[in-house]
Amino acid sequence: MEVFYNHLADWWPVISPVSNYTGECAEICRVLKARRPHARTLLELGSGGGHVAFHLKADFDCTLTDLSPAMLEVSRRLNPGCLHIQGDMRTLDLDRHFDIVLAHDAIAYMTSEADLRAAFATAHRHLAPGGLALFVPDEVLETFELGDSDLSLFGGETPDGRSARAMEWCGELAADGTTTVHYAFLLKDADGQVTTAGETHHVGVFARADWERWLEAEGFAVETVEEQTDEDRTPRFLFLGTRKEA
Repeated sequence: MEVFYNHLADWWPVISPVSNYTGECAEICRVLKARRPHARTLLELGSGGGHVAFHLKADFDCTLTDLSPAMLEVSRRLNPGCLHIQGDMRTLDLDRHFDIVLAHDAIAYMTSEADLRAAFATAHRHLAPGGLALFVPDEVLETFELGDSDLSLFGGETPDGRSARAMEWCGELAADGTTTVHYAFLLKDADGQVTTAGETHHVGVFARADWERWLEAEGFAVETVEEQTDEDRTPRFLFLGTRKEA
């Protein structure tokens, strides 16, 4: 992931414009507010370039964590009022409790039961009793399918004159519950020069029942809801975990 989230970090607002997140973040906010109307503090695990936080920071006091210093720097420019901390969602320990812990699509980089449960444990230790965790994987086993949906094109333009086009191509599901996602980028500078880049990522795809079982094993009371969306894609499953009262 050295190319996508480090060398190309400054291109992230062009590759995946913040405006693309408006609808799904409105749904995330709706789901959270319906269950915790008075929640104020939110910890995001794997916050990347801060595009989710951009849409949530009006409702929550956001602390943003990510492995990539370069992506955190991009987020600082977008979300200067948020606290940014470098850390791994599997091992992070801030010695602080939050009302909400959120992990958006970065949770897909947990490629084993051990990794995913470590991220669940991180969320659990950062919640006070009764606190709420929300995990938003792009795919679960029940919604994963190849065909027309295995290839997607995206990108955008920015006022500084840059533009980007990206292709995402998903491979077949392996026996261990992982798949490969191949990325290719066309990046046009403000002066019109075009460069290319590519990278392959490995992600985990787990069954809904596994998500629920492992969350329960890490001390959560679990609720699973189907996302409400008008976007042209399969709705995601949203996994909610309440830290049980002591």
